[in-house]
Amino acid sequence: MEMRVSTEWLAQNLHEDDLVVLDASLHLPSAERDAAAEFAAAHIPGARFLNLAKLHDPASSMPGKIPDASSFEMRLSELGVGNGARIVLYDDSALRTACRAWFLLQLFGIERLTVLDGGLGKWRKEGRLLIEAHDRPARGDISCGDPNRAALRTKADMLGNIASGTEQVVDARDAERFAGTVEDHVHGLPGGHIPNACSLPFPQLLHEDGTFRPSGELRAAFEAAGIDITQPVVTTCGSGVTASVLAFALQLIGASDVALYDGSWAEWGADPDTPKMKGVAS
Repeated sequence: MEMRVSTEWLAQNLHEDDLVVLDASLHLPSAERDAAAEFAAAHIPGARFLNLAKLHDPASSMPGKIPDASSFEMRLSELGVGNGARIVLYDDSALRTACRAWFLLQLFGIERLTVLDGGLGKWRKEGRLLIEAHDRPARGDISCGDPNRAALRTKADMLGNIASGTEQVVDARDAERFAGTVEDHVHGLPGGHIPNACSLPFPQLLHEDGTFRPSGELRAAFEAAGIDITQPVVTTCGSGVTASVLAFALQLIGASDVALYDGSWAEWGADPDTPKMKGVAS
């Protein structure tokens, strides 16, 4: 499947038997929005609620830590996802959380997936059908492999990279939190960034309607941020969510060596022993 599909494509293919549409909406607490309640009130016909907020390691205090394969597989099975299904992910979030879901599913070896470009916002603006009621799907039969750890970075990896400079690091947070001119109120931490990281706030990759910019513009944005997409790149953010938007965009433009630091600033910024930098230049 293509990595992204249009609202027009989804409308035309919505009733295909092997197509599963998942709402991957997730919001910051400050947004004061209930993703599950909003899904119940209005969603794309046939869609199922992924409950992305629950797809993390419950044993970790870090919000972005990856769940284990069994719990991930169980959730997809509950949603009626079977082996071979084509999965369309969408969201109605300012964080573009369908990309986080895309990263997770890909991490567990699921390949037939795509993101609805522009998400529910574009679908709604075009006046397309939304429904309230939905049937409970029959349990799916899906097998997920262990997560691809090669696509993840730990705090220890990031510490080692500061000395080696083997991998470029790009941060998806806004420029103010990156520079440390404001506190990171999302995670209750001082602002700043990992030494040698580059800044590329994820909204720069999107049009106002939430669709991704053309490939040429995406490449130019990464180049302007100081990133060479032919070399290894690690994406980071506050807790691994919007870092997934960068990872998605990098794959869109052909970058082949991309990893994500899932602990991100929530882990790095909370550790008094990790080195931190402030300012625009790194």
